[in-house]
Amino acid sequence: MRIGVLKTGNIATSLVLELLLDERADRGDISVEVFSTGAKMQSKDAEKLLSRVELGEYDLLLYATPNPSAAGPKKVIEALSGRRAIVIGDAPGVKIKEKLEEYGLGYILILADSMIGARREFLDATEMVLFNADMLKVLAATGALRLVQEEIDAAIEALKKGGEYLPRVVVSGAKATARGRFANPYARAKARAAYEAASLVGELNVKGCFVVKEAEKYIPLVASAHELLRSAAKLCDEARELEKGSDSVARTPHARSGEVLSKRRLLEKPE
Repeated sequence: MRIGVLKTGNIATSLVLELLLDERADRGDISVEVFSTGAKMQSKDAEKLLSRVELGEYDLLLYATPNPSAAGPKKVIEALSGRRAIVIGDAPGVKIKEKLEEYGLGYILILADSMIGARREFLDATEMVLFNADMLKVLAATGALRLVQEEIDAAIEALKKGGEYLPRVVVSGAKATARGRFANPYARAKARAAYEAASLVGELNVKGCFVVKEAEKYIPLVASAHELLRSAAKLCDEARELEKGSDSVARTPHARSGEVLSKRRLLEKPE
């Protein structure tokens, strides 16, 4: 099965999307090709991306972007209309989920995959990487990325059996931590706190980047958002250590066939 992955701009999930489906690079049931515009996501970038991809060649298309309602992403979404495709986006995508359904598309909108504090006085390449590293830790440890993996796997399995399934999920803290499969309730509480904190990061950064105009006000604001995310990442470390301490970390590796296996104890085999 051929899967095409399209990316405009960047949310943290974009960085690992195709890797979630084949973490050991040994699946025999899918082949994946990735097309990206890098950090850019204007209309001209979306048009250039679409000119490089033969959408009809793929059994399933995945499209990852910040703000799916923006002009550039809108062009890609319109091109995907009526195709087997799943849009993976962040909180601003919630306002167009009815339009995505009208187009016959699936979607996974991750509320905690928040906008970065993109003010030149604050954000350099190092800070950008640290932010994405912390965000990926939060999304992975809370269960949000497992939800993405499992929902896309469900779409693949349905196609393999001659059916069709396209997820339509807005990923709340409750939905994310349910996929985290925590055995320890304190670990789940810490993970939920981390997810909710990461969701707030986006609100602070939107305010700091687009609302507040005075540098002496927006620089501390975006810096505080990044500090909040760092605290959320630390909570995720604590949650995972609690699970490790009781030898109850949930793992869901892929078999070569693409089947999702599971295990709980470190020394047991997945089945």
